[in-house]
Amino acid sequence: GDNASLDLYCLEETHVKNVRVSNVFIEQQRDSRVSHNVITLHNGVTRNRTDLVFAGEGAECDLRGCVIADKHQHVDNNTLIDHRVGHCTSNELYKYVLDENAVGAFAGRVLVRHGAQKTDSVMRNQNLCSTKEARMYTQPMLEIYADDVKCAHGSTVGQLNDAALFYMRQRGIPLKEARLLLEFAFVNEVIDGIKLDPLRDRLHYLVEKRFRGELNKCEGCKLCR
Repeated sequence: GDNASLDLYCLEETHVKNVRVSNVFIEQQRDSRVSHNVITLHNGVTRNRTDLVFAGEGAECDLRGCVIADKHQHVDNNTLIDHRVGHCTSNELYKYVLDENAVGAFAGRVLVRHGAQKTDSVMRNQNLCSTKEARMYTQPMLEIYADDVKCAHGSTVGQLNDAALFYMRQRGIPLKEARLLLEFAFVNEVIDGIKLDPLRDRLHYLVEKRFRGELNKCEGCKLCR
């Protein structure tokens, strides 16, 4: 409803044989606020779909995603933000770190309809591929039918900065630790955006374990034993 506020969190740390399909549909009314965070730390095959519709003016949404995948894991994130009315703000940030033979995909679409003036929308997809075998497919899209809007989108696919790794090793930091620090800093923009202190602290702990290769299933889950 009007002036509503929703913080939604989805954390996945499942078995490598698990196949997970998730569909989230959100409709926002006037002056509402939504924060939707999707964190994939360990999985088999994952396909996430998020559809969000602005149905009332003055609404804001923040969609964030963090993916860490290796071996033969596969993670897809598909999003649609539908600006049906004007004076709404959307912000979207998805980050992937892919190692070994992992495959990642991101398809994000922002639709600004006729009459949705004063729309403000930013979409970013940033990715690290740690090996030549890792693959990332990215497709950010803007579809705009209004003329008084501020919209931006972009995607990057790259590797860890060799100069930064060299600099850190010259100062006595082992290569494995240097890689961990750079990868952690890369995804930390997403993790630090989580407002629940206990969850954010827990994710910092789990992300570090994941990058160290110490997290290969859900901790404490009987199904993963």
